[in-house]
Amino acid sequence: MKKVLLKIDGMTCSACSNGLEKYLNKQDGIESASVNLVMNNANIQYDEKKLDLDKIENFIKKAGFESLGIDNFQKEEKKKSNQKYYLILLTVLAAITLYISMGHMIGLPSIPLIDPSIYPVNYAIILLVLSLIVCFMGRDILKNGYKNLIHKTPNMDTLVGLGVLSSILYSIYGTYMIINGHHEYTHTLYYESAVIILFFIKIGKYVENRNKDKTKEAIQELMMITPKHATVLKDGKEKQVTIDEINKGDIVICKPGEKIAVDGVVIEGITHIDESFITGESNPVKKEKGKNVMAGSINYEGTIKYEAQKIGKNSTVSEIVKLVVDATSTKAPIEKIADKISGYFVPAIMIIALVSGIIWFMIEKDFSFAINTFISVLVVACPCSLGLATPLAIVVASGEASRKGILIKNSESLENAHKVKTIVFDKTGTLTKGKLSVAKVNNYSKLPEDEIIKIASSIEAKSEHPIAKGVVMYAKEKNISLENVTDFKNIVGYGVSAKYEGKNYFVGNEKLLRENNILPKSDDEKELQDDGNSILYLADDAEVLALIGVKDVIKENAKEVIDKLNKKNINVVMLTGDNLRTAKVIAKSLNINKVIANVLPKAKALEIEKLKNDGLVMMCGDGINDSISLVKADIGVSVESGTDIAMDSSDVVLMKDDLTKINSLIEISQKTVRNIKQNLFWAFFYNMCMLPVAVGLLTPFGITINPMMAALAMTISSVTVTLNSLRLKRIIKNV
Repeated sequence: MKKVLLKIDGMTCSACSNGLEKYLNKQDGIESASVNLVMNNANIQYDEKKLDLDKIENFIKKAGFESLGIDNFQKEEKKKSNQKYYLILLTVLAAITLYISMGHMIGLPSIPLIDPSIYPVNYAIILLVLSLIVCFMGRDILKNGYKNLIHKTPNMDTLVGLGVLSSILYSIYGTYMIINGHHEYTHTLYYESAVIILFFIKIGKYVENRNKDKTKEAIQELMMITPKHATVLKDGKEKQVTIDEINKGDIVICKPGEKIAVDGVVIEGITHIDESFITGESNPVKKEKGKNVMAGSINYEGTIKYEAQKIGKNSTVSEIVKLVVDATSTKAPIEKIADKISGYFVPAIMIIALVSGIIWFMIEKDFSFAINTFISVLVVACPCSLGLATPLAIVVASGEASRKGILIKNSESLENAHKVKTIVFDKTGTLTKGKLSVAKVNNYSKLPEDEIIKIASSIEAKSEHPIAKGVVMYAKEKNISLENVTDFKNIVGYGVSAKYEGKNYFVGNEKLLRENNILPKSDDEKELQDDGNSILYLADDAEVLALIGVKDVIKENAKEVIDKLNKKNINVVMLTGDNLRTAKVIAKSLNINKVIANVLPKAKALEIEKLKNDGLVMMCGDGINDSISLVKADIGVSVESGTDIAMDSSDVVLMKDDLTKINSLIEISQKTVRNIKQNLFWAFFYNMCMLPVAVGLLTPFGITINPMMAALAMTISSVTVTLNSLRLKRIIKNV
């Protein structure tokens, strides 16, 4: 078996990707095919004895798409899109169509020359022209519906396409009758139904495509996280090279403030490195000889030399990109209720219409009557309101959710949020603020606490260490001014020293004190460490002045959120790359019973897979290291303060960093699904009541279908669905 990843052109929606995937999997020689709508590619495993690349690309062409060759995840040039203006034009055409067709019914002024009561032919023809223009603009939906029908996988687009075409066909028939003098047919035209259904579907696809493009860009941007250039040691001399010129085994030099260029092993030097984008560890990690370093991580203080080990596609960053893409591809699609119905409803209605037409032709020997029956069945069962049932509720719910600070990117997440059994939280940046700050000060001197902070922050202001930055930021938040210091020394692995107002001070760890013959406060240090703090001593030449605990602070509303989720019997899990001791301290204070710590991105995704065995899983995170898990989970939720890749890999974004909105999301989901089910009921109710009449079952009793009644039934069902969806707006406001 051989695998190939092909770039696909022509996919615009989930109907396209699902249809292509099903079609490819039916072909002889293809073992498995997974089509990724986000990345516009297809991962295909095939038997090379039966197929080659040309044959596979030919399958893709037959399915109505185009293969652009092997996908190498290169960043694409951003194309200028006219979709926004296209949608504005569609909105204008839809508004004009509605005004012309229904304005006179509600007392709006009629437009001269196309007044249906005076110029019925003009009225019918202008509506025909407008609807044909809109059909041309929505031809991708009709084309997708047709493709899925001939591939025996009818779906929502097939349903919509059938509804639109039956509306247009019957209206064209009515237009023909009007031209021939039967002016009463002006009451049976419903071109506007075809126009409005296409309008709503196009809006939904526009939003879906924008989110898809953002996700794709974010994944491609992740490849740019490593530096473009690096310094390597060649023949004993430093040489600046591009990252592509680095070979395995090369000695690379990384200076303070620079990024690690490729994965490798330190062979010389000591420093602290920020790996939080991969591990989630808020504190910098000490690196010395024999320790591994990862591409994209930031070197804080010391100069190190490391041997290049993993380059190009083998690097940790590249592996994360691959895992994100794979997770997106293998994520099980959640079939919409309307799609399930369409699989049976569409062919059933077509068969009923065809059979009833043939039977009445055989009975009456009247072709006109038979055609009328055939079209009447399609008209009365026209699923226009069914096409509106889900998207209208989703549009209303998504709009109201966004007003509450919840940005929902797809309907599946909205439909399924209330079903989640487990919610997994990342620690750093999600449950905590993700920034180090002073949590506690043990003051052993006679100086006020603010003076202690002033001395420590004035000295630490000259350091690049993240713990130092946390102390400085804390001082600024308390409006404590910083003073100039002299004789500053950075002692790698120990801390810093400087003269403040002419007096020597040390700020650092226990080893720094012992080097200067100062006795540390071991008991107090242990107590602070047990509470998850990193330790800083402030001392002068003679003694310890203070012990400062620095840690990542829990967000104000985190405990409230967890308590409410526990009351709903939702399993809450903390999943973090940070160390177990720190994670347990945070979990205990938040009443989280299950903690999974010390896990890298790949392992996080595997843990999510295990948890999915117990039901739907929601993952809430903020960092690059969470991106795979966010995609792997049934619903990925990111906070606004997170990285672009996290926000764009997720299904839901919580604006303003407000975790309380998770509970709101669950309630909105519950109410939206209930509204969708109500819409589906009303979408069928009126039309199904009229179906026996349309088929002609009541003809022996003198009851035949009245085209006006068929149009009225469909209009009422559409209006009912619309009004019920708008009612959702008021319901969600109270959540």
